[in-house]
Amino acid sequence: MSKKAKVLIVDDDALNRIVLEKTLSDEHEVFLVKSGDEALTFIKTTQVDLIILDIVMPGMNGYEVLVKLKEDSATQMIPVIFISANSSHDDESKGLELGAMDYITKPFCSSIVRVRVRNQLLIKQKNDLLEMLASIDGLTEIPNRRNLDENLSREWRKSKRNNTPLSVLLMDIDHFKRYNDTYGHRAGDDCLKAVAQALAAQCERGSDFIARYGGEEFAAVLPGVDKAEATGFANKLRNAVNALNIAHKASLNAEHVTISIGVASTENASIETEQALLEEADLGLYAAKEGGRNQVVAR
Repeated sequence: MSKKAKVLIVDDDALNRIVLEKTLSDEHEVFLVKSGDEALTFIKTTQVDLIILDIVMPGMNGYEVLVKLKEDSATQMIPVIFISANSSHDDESKGLELGAMDYITKPFCSSIVRVRVRNQLLIKQKNDLLEMLASIDGLTEIPNRRNLDENLSREWRKSKRNNTPLSVLLMDIDHFKRYNDTYGHRAGDDCLKAVAQALAAQCERGSDFIARYGGEEFAAVLPGVDKAEATGFANKLRNAVNALNIAHKASLNAEHVTISIGVASTENASIETEQALLEEADLGLYAAKEGGRNQVVAR
């Protein structure tokens, strides 16, 4: 691994924590907490790659901590290795059934601990890579439709929970079929890549999200952004594509590649679902194209 993985050790015994830290700190960045409650609080603010979790602790035991981890979408994929002084197969079986990835018995054998931790981190690294590849559009290298749907669903729930605005943009490259027919599909692919990267480059806030929606269409999800701000951002995106100045002699509205954009926001009281928000943005996109293209229409 190019950078040290972050390993959280959860054990109420100070000596165990010291031994595990000494065993792993040469290869990994190690964090120590002494209770299940402390562990759950810690991971709310610090992302970790692996948790080594004692089963028998005062207060919340290891099994209860693991259940909490698996219930939360933000932590359910963190691999957990249980540690216990009890070598009972029943304990090991229960831990694995709850979702633990491995089981280490006390007293620790340092070499076995290092190997098992290393193996679990390698598995996680491969799984993370597969997950990333599954969520990225292969051509444009920006998030794909699956990733968009997941992001919109998550931000919709957050918007409703916190009573904050959420805006969505739908974008379409104007007369893209004519572009393909004129310049060929390879040039069309290059055009899609250039437009996608220009759009993604405008996302200065960490929460701004742009994805390929399908074909020559793109979408943006803007948490905490009202309709007026979303319209301003949409025009920023439109100007960024204009600035690429990609020649398009077959276009019916400009001499270069342009985009049309529809904007919708949860400020519209009639929007009651995330799908309705997308549909409203689509109506704005249709109006932008009907109105002459290379423009933004907010609903």
